[in-house]
Amino acid sequence: MSGMSAAARWTLIASVIAGVSYVASWGLTLPPGVETAWKGAGVGLLAIHAALRARSLDGWLLAAVMALGTGGDVLLETHGLTVGAISFLLGHVVASGLYLRHRNAVSLAPLALIPVVVAVSFLLPTDRAGAPGIALYSLFLAVMAAMALMSRFPFKTVGLGALMFVVSDLLIFGRLGPLPDNLATGLGVWGLYYFGQLLICLGVAGALAHPSTDLPGEGRGPDSA
Repeated sequence: MSGMSAAARWTLIASVIAGVSYVASWGLTLPPGVETAWKGAGVGLLAIHAALRARSLDGWLLAAVMALGTGGDVLLETHGLTVGAISFLLGHVVASGLYLRHRNAVSLAPLALIPVVVAVSFLLPTDRAGAPGIALYSLFLAVMAAMALMSRFPFKTVGLGALMFVVSDLLIFGRLGPLPDNLATGLGVWGLYYFGQLLICLGVAGALAHPSTDLPGEGRGPDSA
C-alpha cells in the first residue's frame, strides 16, 4: 500500500473489513436496509478507493466499474435479479472499454472463453424461459473477462480477478439449476465476487500508478503526454 494517500489506504482497509464481515449478516436478523448497506459497502468502498487514486480517465473508468458493481449489489436486493444484472452489465461494458484502452494483441486465445461461458450459462438454469436472458448477460461478462486477459494489466491481479467474477456468476446461475442453494455455494459466490473485484481494483489502480513497471510492453499509459 505504499504510495497511497491515507484516505485511500483506510478506504481499502474498510472495504476488506466490510467485504469479509458481510457473511456474518447471513446469520443475523437485520432490517433489510442495514443488510443491503452492509452488502454494498465492500465494493462501494472500493469505488471510493479507486476515485481517490484516480489521476486520469482510466482511473475514473475504474471507479465507475466499482460504482456500477456496487449498484448491482444493492439493486439485486432492492429490485431483483434483472435490474441488478443491468447495473453489473453496464459495469462489464465500462470495464471492457478500460481493458481495450490497454490491449495487448499478443494472443487472441482468451476470446475462446466467450462461447464457453455463454454456453454454460445458457445450459445451467432449470427454468428455460430465463436462459436466453442469462446467456445475454453472460456474453458481456465473458467479453469483460476476455478483454482483461488480453490487456496489459497483470494477470495475477486483474486477469485472475475477472475470472473469479465469471466463476462467481456461474455459481449463481448454477443455483438456478443443479447446484444447491446452501452456505458453501453462497460463500463461493460472495468470496469469488468480492475478492475478484478487490484484485481488479488493486491491479488496475496499481498499474496505472506505476505504468513503467506494471504495464509491460509500454512505459506510458494512453493518457500520458
